[in-house]
Amino acid sequence: MNDAPVITGLGFITSIGNDRASVISALRHLHCGIEKWDAVPGTPVPVKVAGTLKGFDTSAPDSAGWTWPDRWEIDRTLLRGLAPQGLYAACAMEQAIAEARLTTADLADGTTGLFTASGGSPRMLHHHLNRLAASGWQRAHPLGVVSSVAGTLGFNFAAHYGITGSTCGFVSACASGSHALGFASDEIRLGRQECVIVLAAEDLTAETLLPFAGMGALSLNPDPATASRPFDAARDGFVGTGGAVAIVLESAQSARKRGAAAQSRLLGWGQAADGFHLAQPHPQGTGLLAAMRLCLRSSGIDAESLDYINAHAPSTPAGDRAEALALTALLGEHRPAVSSTKALTGHALSLSGLMEAAFCSLALSESLIPGQAALHTPDPAAATLHLPRQTVEKTPRHVLNNASGFGGANVCHLFAQ
Repeated sequence: MNDAPVITGLGFITSIGNDRASVISALRHLHCGIEKWDAVPGTPVPVKVAGTLKGFDTSAPDSAGWTWPDRWEIDRTLLRGLAPQGLYAACAMEQAIAEARLTTADLADGTTGLFTASGGSPRMLHHHLNRLAASGWQRAHPLGVVSSVAGTLGFNFAAHYGITGSTCGFVSACASGSHALGFASDEIRLGRQECVIVLAAEDLTAETLLPFAGMGALSLNPDPATASRPFDAARDGFVGTGGAVAIVLESAQSARKRGAAAQSRLLGWGQAADGFHLAQPHPQGTGLLAAMRLCLRSSGIDAESLDYINAHAPSTPAGDRAEALALTALLGEHRPAVSSTKALTGHALSLSGLMEAAFCSLALSESLIPGQAALHTPDPAAATLHLPRQTVEKTPRHVLNNASGFGGANVCHLFAQ
């Protein structure tokens, strides 16, 4: 499809790397970013591992105490309105903008938009509310709201970069980043924008991740090598992570005009809900199956043309099983490679769908199909899926990416060269 939007820029702050080259290497060699993690020092928290972010220290309650890799010069004025995820987002944005060759004028001329995804920052909200309460509810930090709530990325970065095109924030739990990317592609196809930067980020803090332990969703496995094991019969929950990813999506005409290289095309997308439970997937994955079929239909591609599927599969017993059944129903006798890169990164919540969309783009531009790391004994529900244990050095034709969130929100994207 000639009118498909193209990806021209990527930026990464992830547990497996803080730039394009390191992420490619991790995907190619299946290097895991999960490590021992002391969520609350001095407290016997049962969750022992996370997909850690290397080179960053955002443990201080105020940004004046944060540190990050020297290669990025981040405006301290910008940092005053950010949560930890905002620092990660600033570093990812700089990478994507540079790779796409976007100038300050491009960002400010009304043809470029910004779509963001974030669950907000529980740590910053807690910090500012505690300070407000301690003052007798008299003194609120002037930037407490804009640094804490779910729209924080859009507020801060639209203003900082002078973006005058469309801006919008998305909050649909673990499908948020995928929703942002899908609606960004619609803006471009409809001619409303020439380019949209899609940005998603999450904190990596106890306040963000440990509430999921109350739902029984987090892995209690203390071994970083086996705690996140999507599709494995012994999986016991997901491993959390944070970070940020930025994707520059634009029309092919816009990219050519600027001399930006098209790394991949986003052929289409689909979404559908389970209509089943507020926090559990439909046992048969019916909503995800419907979303995948809608995605294929919008792309003009059939399931037999798929070479690789980057599964949502967060390493939870119910989530992986439902997705395996949905994939089995979609694929029939076809056996494309399937893997969940959350075995390497951990689960990045609202960031996960956008991060894995970026991985799909890398699969196409770098000729690699990531293997299924940490898989020992596949769950019987995944018995018919092709789950390669090692990365395959091959250029896929068509790549499908899945994301699922609370309330049975399912989003799928289809990518091609």
